[in-house]
Amino acid sequence: MAGSIADRPLALLLHGFGEFWWSWRHQFSALSAAGYRVVAVDLRGYGDSDKPPRGYDGWTLAGDTHGLIRALGHSQATLVGHADGGLVCWATATLHPRSVAHIAVLASPHPRALRQSVWTNRRERDAFLGPFLHDQLPRLGERRLTRDGGAYLEDYFRSRSGTQWRDTPDFDEAVTRNRLAITIPGVAHSSLEYRRWAFRSQFRTDGYRFMDLMNKRLHIPVLALRGREDRYIVDSVMAASSHWSSDFEYREVPDAGHFVHEENPEHVNAALLDLLDR
Repeated sequence: MAGSIADRPLALLLHGFGEFWWSWRHQFSALSAAGYRVVAVDLRGYGDSDKPPRGYDGWTLAGDTHGLIRALGHSQATLVGHADGGLVCWATATLHPRSVAHIAVLASPHPRALRQSVWTNRRERDAFLGPFLHDQLPRLGERRLTRDGGAYLEDYFRSRSGTQWRDTPDFDEAVTRNRLAITIPGVAHSSLEYRRWAFRSQFRTDGYRFMDLMNKRLHIPVLALRGREDRYIVDSVMAASSHWSSDFEYREVPDAGHFVHEENPEHVNAALLDLLDR
């Protein structure tokens, strides 16, 4: 492609809980070959990013992403996010609509759809609410994440992934790298602050305001992906997210659980390229 890499359209990749930028390793080549400038970042508080004591709310995270797009020399980007990164996609596209061309959300329903499903769908509530309640307790969540060199993350990945990925060298490498990343000073606390704000805000004025602002329909292409073996985010809540998009495509990915972009990257990459062509 002629011109510098900064002349390419920007694809910004946003990871999920317990991970860091490296989780998108399987997407770099496919999106770059399609002519995109691909940037994967550590979200606020993760990896080598800054770890301020606050700012893990939907508004600030959307502002981080909007500012990053501008800092990279672009006025607009395609956002691809997994889990917590998907929430950032929804929030940035809603609160800074001129900065976002498309979004792809992986195992990350619209926050209003997720809230409704947690209260009304017992299967989603059983899968989702327990860990969030545990993580509200000061220091206990941090100790669980960092104990024995981040051993909890291996159980976390094993319990949420599909059957095929668990027995591969790629799974072992992912677990090893993410265990190291969670033990970086400050990362465990910062990563749990996402969950603490998400839960506590449901009962506070700032949460009501955020959900009110999020009650807008997007008019950009939205791709939603969920691994068919995902027991953490159920099918119905992903499908219900279509209410907040006028151009919504939902696909289930075979042979994958919660970490769909790592478990079946070929299928995910093909879906992402279809989105970018729209």
